[in-house]
Amino acid sequence: MAQCVQSVQELIPDSFVPCVAALCSDEAERLTRLNHLSFAELLKPFSRLTSEVHMRDPNNQLHVIKNLKIVVSNIITQPPQPGAIRKLLNDVVSGSQPAEGLVANVITAGDYDLNISGMLVASSSEAEPVEQFSKLSQEQHRIQHNNDYSYPKWFIPNTLKYYVLLHDVSAGDEQRAESIYEEMKQKYGTQGCYLLKINSRTSNRASDEQIPDPWSQYLQKNSIQNQESYEDGPCTITSNKNSDSNLLSLDGLDNEVKDHIKSASSLHETKKANTGIIHGACLTLTDHDRIRQFIQEFTFRGLLPHIEKTIRQLNDQLISRKGLSRSLFSATKKWFSGSKVPEKSINELKNTSGLLYPPEAPELQIRKMADLCFLVQHYDLAYSCYHTAKKDFLNDQAMLYAAGALEMAAVSAFLQPGAPRPYPAHYMDTAIQTYRDICKKQLCWIQGAEFASAKLTYALDFQVSLELDSDLRSALLLEQAAHCFINMKSPMVRKYAFHMILAGHRFSKAGQKKHALRCYCQAMQVYKGKGWSLAEDHINFTIGRQSYTLRQLDNAVSAFRHILINESKQSAAQQGAFLREYLYVYKNVSQLSPDGPLPQLPLPYINSSATRVFFGHDRRPADGEKQAATHVSLDQEYDSESSQQWRELEEQVVAVVNRGVIPSNFHPTQYCLNSYSDNSRFPHAVVEEPITVEVAFRNPLKVPLLLTDLSLLWKFQPKDVSGRDNEEVKELVKGEPEMIGTEVISEFLINSEESKVARLKLFPHHIGELHILGVLYNLGTIQGSVTVDGIGALPGCHTGKHSLSMSVRGRQDLEIQGPRLNNTKEEKTSIKYGPDRRLDPIITEEMPLLEVFFIHFPTGLLCGEIRKAYVEFVNVSKCPLTGLKVVSKRPEFFTFGGNTAVLTPLSPSASENCSAYKTVVTDSTSVCTALTSSASSVDFSIGTGSQPEVIPIPLPDTVLLPGASVQLPMWLRGPDEEGVHEINFLFYYESVKKQPKIRHRILRHTAVICTSRSLNVRATVCRSNSLEDEEGRGGNMLVFVDVENTNTSEAGVKEFHIVQVSSSSKHWKLQKSVNLSENKDARLASREKGKFCFKAIRCKEEVASQSSEKYTFADIIFGSEQIVSSASPCADFFYRSLSSELKKPQAQSSVHTEKQSVADAMRLIQKCNEVDLNIVVLWKAYVVEDSKQLILEGQHHVVLRTIGKEAFSHPQKQEPPEMELLKFFRPENTTVSSRPSVEQLSNLIKTSLHYPESFNHPFHQKSLCLVPVTLLLSNCSRADVDVIVDLRHKTTSPEALEIHGSFTWLGQTQYKLQLKSQEIHSLQLKACFVHTGVYNLGTPRVFAKLSDQVTVFETSQQNSMPALIIINNV
Repeated sequence: MAQCVQSVQELIPDSFVPCVAALCSDEAERLTRLNHLSFAELLKPFSRLTSEVHMRDPNNQLHVIKNLKIVVSNIITQPPQPGAIRKLLNDVVSGSQPAEGLVANVITAGDYDLNISGMLVASSSEAEPVEQFSKLSQEQHRIQHNNDYSYPKWFIPNTLKYYVLLHDVSAGDEQRAESIYEEMKQKYGTQGCYLLKINSRTSNRASDEQIPDPWSQYLQKNSIQNQESYEDGPCTITSNKNSDSNLLSLDGLDNEVKDHIKSASSLHETKKANTGIIHGACLTLTDHDRIRQFIQEFTFRGLLPHIEKTIRQLNDQLISRKGLSRSLFSATKKWFSGSKVPEKSINELKNTSGLLYPPEAPELQIRKMADLCFLVQHYDLAYSCYHTAKKDFLNDQAMLYAAGALEMAAVSAFLQPGAPRPYPAHYMDTAIQTYRDICKKQLCWIQGAEFASAKLTYALDFQVSLELDSDLRSALLLEQAAHCFINMKSPMVRKYAFHMILAGHRFSKAGQKKHALRCYCQAMQVYKGKGWSLAEDHINFTIGRQSYTLRQLDNAVSAFRHILINESKQSAAQQGAFLREYLYVYKNVSQLSPDGPLPQLPLPYINSSATRVFFGHDRRPADGEKQAATHVSLDQEYDSESSQQWRELEEQVVAVVNRGVIPSNFHPTQYCLNSYSDNSRFPHAVVEEPITVEVAFRNPLKVPLLLTDLSLLWKFQPKDVSGRDNEEVKELVKGEPEMIGTEVISEFLINSEESKVARLKLFPHHIGELHILGVLYNLGTIQGSVTVDGIGALPGCHTGKHSLSMSVRGRQDLEIQGPRLNNTKEEKTSIKYGPDRRLDPIITEEMPLLEVFFIHFPTGLLCGEIRKAYVEFVNVSKCPLTGLKVVSKRPEFFTFGGNTAVLTPLSPSASENCSAYKTVVTDSTSVCTALTSSASSVDFSIGTGSQPEVIPIPLPDTVLLPGASVQLPMWLRGPDEEGVHEINFLFYYESVKKQPKIRHRILRHTAVICTSRSLNVRATVCRSNSLEDEEGRGGNMLVFVDVENTNTSEAGVKEFHIVQVSSSSKHWKLQKSVNLSENKDARLASREKGKFCFKAIRCKEEVASQSSEKYTFADIIFGSEQIVSSASPCADFFYRSLSSELKKPQAQSSVHTEKQSVADAMRLIQKCNEVDLNIVVLWKAYVVEDSKQLILEGQHHVVLRTIGKEAFSHPQKQEPPEMELLKFFRPENTTVSSRPSVEQLSNLIKTSLHYPESFNHPFHQKSLCLVPVTLLLSNCSRADVDVIVDLRHKTTSPEALEIHGSFTWLGQTQYKLQLKSQEIHSLQLKACFVHTGVYNLGTPRVFAKLSDQVTVFETSQQNSMPALIIINNV
């Protein structure tokens, strides 16, 4: 409701004013109508006095009246009809926010128009004006006192009659008017008549001079939408509605309201007719002053003296009738200070609202006196009279009269200047309760609540307005209640919003759509964002409907959009209704501007950050034994660890291609862009290759959504081959086919509360810059369906048979926020986000496109099993490709064969048995002896300085032409660890024509292999004491191999056959098998273990010195076929197993010269303890599968590096270290000893004693027994060694004396020798025995040091094995 500019203290006196009834002759009415005004309308702008007026009260005290205003209205004999009142109220409210005064006036319009005075108006141009006055007086008397006229009503029977003579200055005779006025003064007195001169100019001259129009603000505008509110209409004081007495009720309608009600049926016609009318056209400013002077004269000389006289008469009547004192003022104190009778509560009073007083009753006379005092602003006297009347009415239990007196007493007390007494709020409460509950007077309690609301403390009184039968009245009062709540000292915001909702509802029922919309919008400001989703939904829904009714379509769309985008808690049926309303409104909006831009649709939700972009074709499905490379697809989940592995693989192969250096402008290839990828750069897409955009949709509603004609929205900037922009930059919505092809999904169904992704494709046909803006689709619902989940699922949901109830065309933009920047200080202290360019690809020129297919690729292998498969490489593009390579972190898993593979075809027997190896049939004589061959690691792309993970693929002519394909064999070997293995292959290739933007392309493949246990091989190498073999110059070795079948027959393996044991080394080779048993096939069933012993000898020097990368292979066969271990694939996997060893950097020489000699000595000594020997165990496994026997084959590798240290074919599990006590002190700095260990030094010189095992000597003939002993010394190192042989016994312990003290060495006790590199030297010694027994000849102590080293490492080279001899007596 509009906020009144006046305060309450100003509004009430302006509303409760004296009323004057005007009765005009026809001629007088004609004179005023020349100005398009009635007589009452003519006086309206001048009805407020500009100066103070005075009157005296019954005590003859002077009373000042300020800003007095009177209301002059025409006499209307017909009471206002309820229908007319309602229509007028509706018209007033329809215009705009109505002012409080007029609305209250219309709401409370009753049956009263209590006039204090009558104004009789005649014209001087009439033939007999005085006679006309007599007729008017008789007519007024008849209307007032004849029972045929119940309307209007008069305050007192003795009504003041004031005679007004109208004179037309421009047309009338002024002398005649003066003479008539003189006659009137003689007849009616100077206080009872007045000559009013008007129309000082003719209407023809109206255009010459611009005269102000003070009437326009008081008269209704002709346009309903621009209607001004009525001003200064009286609100209701209250009284007995059923009484025939002329009590001052001052509710009712003012002059203007009555005029409108009179012509309510022709209201709009009147407004149309009044269009462009100038009011007061015949009046000059002098005439304005004359009218103003007339009002003052009437008030000073007529109205106020009449009111003062009436108050005195009423006062005298009351005093005379009740026997009271002469002065009411003097009696007031006695009345109020005397003994009071306690007032009865309302609940105690019986319903006597029907009690009527006769007009001459003293109770009514004091009420009339109170009303007159109230009208002339004598509130103190009025309060006294109302209070007295209230007591009388309560004593008589006249509740309606009492309620009126209580109400007016409260108002009078409130308006008293200086507030001599507190405001009696309980008076107003009692009055309102009485009207509402006992007397059932709606209008009466409404007017009480109107005043109470002005105090902002009685808003609850309006709430009962819900019970009113008038929707418009209820709406106005509910809105007023809302304003009361919000304007309290402690605003009650939620009550305000709730009552605004109620008011909006009643406004809507009353047809006031604008006011209903306004109330709902104001309430929405309170409920918005408070989490009251159901309330928000209801308000938005109503706002949407009202806005649509008022053709505010944009507001309607916005309101319905808010319902849909919030997380609604409504039922499915309600959400469906909301969605249908939105679609209907939106469709009407779109029809208004069919050529306008497509607006944003609110549904479904799009998670822009989850948008993924994939560049390339979809992966082909498997075709029988032909399986396509997994590559990259949108079906794969992002894994940061896996992504890092692919990046490292690509960096590795790029470094190899660029000679060990990664280019500075290198960026890893990204085929799939998501929120985890690096999207700071513009991605590159290749022309003629599709771009797939995965959009994540979510349906927040409980009803399904059907999207039709779903496609991507994009903008493309084409460029020529040189990279320059074309002349025009085209923003293409639907796209030109020659530039970008767009895939359209005809139907895309999203079930209730479902998250679903749509994959949309673009097909670029031209190079340039592409910008993907969003998605374009028709939004609709399924006819007659709430959900398609569960039992109620529609058949054929994806078959294009959906029945659309309604759909609208729209778009949604894909706006992706980049990652937050956090590098510089400025970025850390502020919130800044980097770019995300995943939707802005640059279309580049054509590039080759490789597809890889794996044929007969296994999914399960035994550990170490060798399987042969084929790989097909297809170039599906129009460009030739070259430089094909593959890189993997597991190069030991696969091989494409060495350079010699093509030159060594498989033997027929191998082909018959489907063997992956190259085999040669052997005769039985070579079973025990090794068959040797040699190969170089360079032939297998393995070298000391290369990357073993990067393997070039041997394409014919190194180029794969467009459309061409090639199949290559690929050997696989099962990993040594049991379990599931993911092995990544990255295929790298380039275009023959170098491209500036894309230098290379990659293809990924992840193979998943499940391996099960097969064999466990352990091997040990130790020196042989036998030096008698000529070929074994420098020493022989014994190799012990233990093979255990760890398979538990889970894979259907019956048994393993060890078919061959091979060695591979630069310096050593297996010579023969030592313990070959009768079981030549060496079969091992489950959990069985086999032991083998082989003799190893050094290779010949000339063979070993040919090439540092030349390896000697020696095969010891346990069957009839030799597997050529130096050929593919056996040698390939052998070299792959050595790749980690070959990658180790060579030992660097020390920088400091004084330490260099020590380091060199250390290395020489350590080499004596090392052996470079690799064992390859080849086997076959017999497997029963589907009642068929299969033969599997494989190989295990054991790398022997240290003499005496056991080596394994599979990595050993590291046992966790034992827990140690926590140390709380700093350990001392212990310097690492630069001396070699005793174990290392003991292998520097190899010693061997040659002597007879038993010796017979006749001690009875000769007491001394001399036995010749040969001591062999062998230098195991490649440097000169100084050797000291000490034959003296060490007498360190009694045990030693017991063992060695019984014999002695004869001759020299110490020998100093120098042994050349790998030299063998023999010393002839003699041992002397004195009696029989068993003796240990291993007592010589051998000390050694390197000849060219200053530092001496001396340690005993004594053989740990005892050399026992038996001395017998004969």
